[in-house]
Amino acid sequence: MPTLPTLPTPQTVLDRVRRDVERNALRARNGLKLVGGIDRPQVGTTPKDVVWQRGRTQLWRYRNDPEVHGGVRWSPPLLIVFSLVSRSYVLDLARGNSFVEQLLTAGFDVWMLDWGEPDARDAANTLEDYVDDYIPAGIDRVLEVTGADEVTLFGYCFGGDLALLHAAHHPDTPVRSLTVLATPVDFRRMGPLSDLFRVGGLEVRDVLDADGNVPPRVVVQGFRALTPTAEVTRYVTLWEKLWDDRYVAGYQAMTGWADDHVPFPGAAAEETVRMLVRDNGMVTDRLSVGGDRVHLADIRVPFLTVRADRDHIVPPEATAPLVDLVGSTDKHELRLPAGHMGLVVGRTAARTTVPTIIDFLRRRSEPVEGAREDTRG
Repeated sequence: MPTLPTLPTPQTVLDRVRRDVERNALRARNGLKLVGGIDRPQVGTTPKDVVWQRGRTQLWRYRNDPEVHGGVRWSPPLLIVFSLVSRSYVLDLARGNSFVEQLLTAGFDVWMLDWGEPDARDAANTLEDYVDDYIPAGIDRVLEVTGADEVTLFGYCFGGDLALLHAAHHPDTPVRSLTVLATPVDFRRMGPLSDLFRVGGLEVRDVLDADGNVPPRVVVQGFRALTPTAEVTRYVTLWEKLWDDRYVAGYQAMTGWADDHVPFPGAAAEETVRMLVRDNGMVTDRLSVGGDRVHLADIRVPFLTVRADRDHIVPPEATAPLVDLVGSTDKHELRLPAGHMGLVVGRTAARTTVPTIIDFLRRRSEPVEGAREDTRG
């Protein structure tokens, strides 16, 4: 004889009604805050100092108090090269959910090359300017300030491409190891925006603004075209979680960054389309920097590439060839079931990405004199 389902008690029903009433009240409150832009979470709050500046580009050094960060310090210093088209605060999103903060806690001396917000003065910047000028200047300044002989280089997204081109063009660069995160190399697999330039006949000059740069709205729409239903999905999820203050704060921070891009310098954009998109130069070995042929196979330093299987900004197919293209013998790939942001913020980052990166870096670093050596991974 079939078992009859257990009916909820009156008290259970009453508890559910009370919960739903409370959550709907919280939804109304948080919804008004979202619409009104009230109580937006602060981002990029880890203390830092501007150590060097050229034009809109700044070199930051994050403050690392040994008493706060456990007293363990590692050398060489770590220099992050960020993307040209988005804001770097995604790596320092919020206290307790900050990639930079975790690196500091692990004892690294963390620096960042931030490109600022390009304007008409940057429209003529080429990839060579970043690869052969800004990055070397940043490295030199880090070495000058710290007295180190090398840096650990870390590239995020398109910043990883700049770091790759720098390391390939300068095999003798004072870099101990190179790590890149969500970095595309097969630009044929970058989706609709890439296809428009590659086979659709669209030219960079067709989308330049009055300053001679690719405006942020073009970049944002290009990324949205990769997942046209994502906007609907994220609003459905938001409604379900709108009562949760912590979720709403995280939503504001992450979606705020996803929509917060900067202009792409026009000359660098044209070179990117020609060399990286149409020639697919990373994969076909048709790269040129400053008139010189460069080859990813000339990269010999210890190397780690981290990529995400659910990345809709840099699809996994676009990152897949990288580990085989570099010439390092000490090279590794970390592939995670995460999205683009999930590599650096959230649970996947905290549990897997960041600890793996820290372990890789520690094994290729030395503890600063006086630090505890038993912390090596």
